[in-house]
Amino acid sequence: MGNEKHGGDGRAAATIDIDRSDAGYRAWLKEAVRKVQADANRSADTHLLRFPLPEAWGIDLYLKDESTHPTGSLKHRLARSLFLYGLCNGWIRPDKPVIEASSGSTAVSEAYFAKLIGVPFIAVMPRTTSPEKCRLIEFHGGRCHFVDDSRKMYEESATLAAETGGHYMDQFTYAERATDWRGNNNIAESIYQQLKLERYPEPTWIVATAGTGGTSATIARYVHYMQFDTRICVPDPENSCFFDGWTQHNPLATSDCGSRIEGIGRPRMEPSFVPGAIDRMMKVPDAASVAAVRALEHAIGRKAGGSTGTGLWSAFKLVAEMVEQGSTGSIVTLICDPGDRYLDKYYSDSWLAAQGLDIAPYTATIDSFLADGNWP
Repeated sequence: MGNEKHGGDGRAAATIDIDRSDAGYRAWLKEAVRKVQADANRSADTHLLRFPLPEAWGIDLYLKDESTHPTGSLKHRLARSLFLYGLCNGWIRPDKPVIEASSGSTAVSEAYFAKLIGVPFIAVMPRTTSPEKCRLIEFHGGRCHFVDDSRKMYEESATLAAETGGHYMDQFTYAERATDWRGNNNIAESIYQQLKLERYPEPTWIVATAGTGGTSATIARYVHYMQFDTRICVPDPENSCFFDGWTQHNPLATSDCGSRIEGIGRPRMEPSFVPGAIDRMMKVPDAASVAAVRALEHAIGRKAGGSTGTGLWSAFKLVAEMVEQGSTGSIVTLICDPGDRYLDKYYSDSWLAAQGLDIAPYTATIDSFLADGNWP
């Protein structure tokens, strides 16, 4: 009335009304979301395995085996969340490509979901990415776009999205917000549900390595929200800036080169890495990660990727501290992906030699620890 604008003849001005409703797109969107949710509904939870430790220690070490997802890695959860997030935000559109900056496993999982809903997928990745991961991306219908400098992945992904009219998924920005950290069967809720009947159902520590930082953020937020006393430890490999940025409270920390442990470690502080939610970090030598992942195969007969070794090395150190303190309890870490993706790397002595990595001292440390509980 008093605030209405009127035309020169005294009548109220016409309401400007733009309706972008698109029945065809909404039908496509409903079907795409249904397909992604149906994938989750078909998938059983991943196993929680026990690493054999001496019974006398009174400490249980568990490994959440994320390699059993349909696409073989922890990143299957992330890719599902990112696709639902992008679809429900109206960012992913019919026939337009989804583009991702990824060193491999996230791209494998996103290629799977892109094929599921019928859109093209392009993975922007370092040229050093393992051939097996590239094969898996292409197996799921994706295309690999290589860069020589891993620090250029972000810019190249954004450029491709602009040129093609596609959507740059940007896992490094959206990983921590795409997943419902309060529950909804996220990885943290799953861990606690699986521990309910164990002798120490509330773990002393959960160890989670960081690529985007989304997994550690989800677990830490859930722990705080549920008021558990569990602490969160994030191990970081060589050539990654997360540890330095966290210890120095420096959100602008960078590293000059990429990580040799595929899937974790970054040359910049990623937006999805949430330092304030984390209790502890460790800087783990790459040779120690390889020694640990080989010790895992010896102990339980399972090959796993290098990032699993980074987490397991830190878990061993935490167990040794608890033994020294005479405390009991449980610790959980992750099997992030299978080792058959890295037979030419972490399970290749020639690759280790070419990289100048000597795992013998770290293997001796693990053997000594498992024998008597002492950490040299």
